[in-house]
Amino acid sequence: MKTGIVVKNIMTKRIVTAEHSESVQKISQKMVKQRVGSIIITKKNKPIGIVTETDINKRIVAEAKDPKKLKAFDIMSSPIVHVSPEDDISDVVYKMKKFKIRRFPVVKSGKIVGILTNTDIARVSPEMIDVLNLRLEMRTGIPAIEMSITSGICESCENYSETLKFVNNKWICEECRRDAE
Repeated sequence: MKTGIVVKNIMTKRIVTAEHSESVQKISQKMVKQRVGSIIITKKNKPIGIVTETDINKRIVAEAKDPKKLKAFDIMSSPIVHVSPEDDISDVVYKMKKFKIRRFPVVKSGKIVGILTNTDIARVSPEMIDVLNLRLEMRTGIPAIEMSITSGICESCENYSETLKFVNNKWICEECRRDAE
């Protein structure tokens, strides 16, 4: 079922890149400095791969390799699995599950215009569930939204929770529900 929420409305537009010949150490330092979990790897300004925290952990740290000696192209994931700015979030979630990927570069006309992560989707999860449940309610006449529990960002404390419930027109976590009582 389509949500009506498209990638371009929730993606991160700031893209961090590194040349394919940069050392893994420099890439890791850039990720820390920029506070990102992945970097798009380029060759002659064209995206050719992606390096994530997981790539560094699995391919460098776990194997006790020297990050100064290895280059981006040695550990990057390639080819890039991407999404379009117009893709519906439900399609992206399906792709995340299918490919076991948590980050997707967003590509328009062959150019990377953003990045979409599972965190971006979690931020809108209550709204996604809200839209889906309202559609269900319109079809069935059952107030499904008031009975559901979902995961996402609490609209009261802004923390992630696995047990959000729709109370007083807000998705709130168990702790905030207790505080409200």
